[in-house]
This record gives sequence, C-alpha cells and structure tokens, in this order.
Amino acid sequence: MNNNNLKNWEKKSKEHQKGYKQFLLKAKKNEVLLKLPAIHDKASSEINCLDCANCCKNYSPRFKTPDIKRISKHLHLKEGVFIEKYLQLDEDGDFVVNAKPCPFLGTDNFCSIYDVRPSDCARFPYTDEDVFIKRPSLTLKNSTFCPIVFFVFEELINT
Repeated sequence: MNNNNLKNWEKKSKEHQKGYKQFLLKAKKNEVLLKLPAIHDKASSEINCLDCANCCKNYSPRFKTPDIKRISKHLHLKEGVFIEKYLQLDEDGDFVVNAKPCPFLGTDNFCSIYDVRPSDCARFPYTDEDVFIKRPSLTLKNSTFCPIVFFVFEELINT
C-alpha cells in the first residue's frame, strides 16, 4: 500500500466497514493468520504510532491484575492508591483509565510507562495475532481509529 492510500484513511475505513465485516465473516481463518505477521510488519514500518496515538487519546486498555501490580511497583504506589488515582471499572467490570486521553500519554504522544504498559497496549492493534479474526467486532471498531488496522484490512482484501 502506498502512502496515497493512507490519505483520508478514516473516511475510507468508515466507507469500507460493511466490506470489512463481510471479509471477517467469510475469511479462511488459517490463510489470514498466515498472512497477518508480514502485513502487520509492513504496516508498522510505514505507519508511526507516535503520529497518531488515537488509541491512547480516545480508548483505554484493560488493566489486568498483573498490569496493576507491575505499573504500581514502577510508579512506587500501593496498588489501591494506583487504582484510586488512575482507574475505574467499566460496564464489563474491567479496570480502565478514568480519563481521556490516557493519563500516561505525553503531549509528544510518548507513553510515560511504556516499558511496563498494560498487556493490551503492548498487543494493540492485534493485527499480528488471532484476535484480528476471533473478535471481529473489536477489529472493526479498531479499524475506525487505527490506521494500522485499516492498512491491514486493505492489504488483506486487495491481495
């Protein structure tokens, strides 16, 4: 995909949602899973997450118990204090950040806890793993705000 295809990617992604959904429903899962790592690497080499940071600005990862323990220790906070200061429970009962953008996101789009970030952040945007196929509603949502997911969809559909 050339950079021209990334122009207006948000608009294009919105227009392509129906096609993406059909692709995910009809895709030969094993074939797609074999292609994902190379396409993910290509997307990651062409798109700099620091230019965007939409994920950190508008959404929150889940903070699982190991994440909370690791980040609290890194910040020299008791787990309860960390939870009280930065997290809230969402409608699914998961801990998420209590503010947008993420309180750990700097004005330069760098994460202040990058080395100990939640596992959801480390794995995002899930374009190199089976979550891409196994959780179609999440993948579709991610394609609306992450140019890497858009890129991967376009590569999969147009190759």
